[in-house]
Amino acid sequence: MLAVMTPQPRRMHPAALCLLLFLLLPATAGAHTETGVVGGFLSGFKHPLTGLDHLVAMFAVGLWGAFLGTRAMWTLPVVFPVVMALGGAAGVLGVPLPAVETCVALSGVMLGLLVAFATKPPLWAAAIVVGFFAIFHGHAHGTELPNSANALAYSIGFVISTGLLHLSGIAFGLLARWPWGRIAVRAGGGVVAAVGFGFLFGLL
Repeated sequence: MLAVMTPQPRRMHPAALCLLLFLLLPATAGAHTETGVVGGFLSGFKHPLTGLDHLVAMFAVGLWGAFLGTRAMWTLPVVFPVVMALGGAAGVLGVPLPAVETCVALSGVMLGLLVAFATKPPLWAAAIVVGFFAIFHGHAHGTELPNSANALAYSIGFVISTGLLHLSGIAFGLLARWPWGRIAVRAGGGVVAAVGFGFLFGLL
């Protein structure tokens, strides 16, 4: 008598489960906190370095890119600022976008978890993930530009500083070439995710 084989249900990846959970949260996170009039180049350059929410996300983009390999290492840090500029334009024009602050905080959580779980999707899928979060980062900052004393200089400083954060993430991510370094990189992803959790739940 032949035994009837019943298919086993597929288990959801932990990172995917976390994404589903946090997308159900209300848009109450306040990750992006700078308000008021901002200045020119120096203000734009300093902003990513003083805003921990943006800093960890930019670092994580470079970190994940280096972890995924050479092509991703140079592709993801290009995709992010390009799409971020589109989101920034939408913010300047006053185009509404829901759950901006929640998604800014969520970017650190998800990008950190992707590194911590050593997730290696195809390059196009990684670019979509990075581009998705870049829209919200750009929109959050774009809404500030109308109050800037020099929006162009602010934007240039901001982009340069963002690029340096990407490069710092890449530099750290290259440690994954060694077994001990791979552990350090994944632990770094865990730290990024923890910071994102802090912003998501208003702890930071």
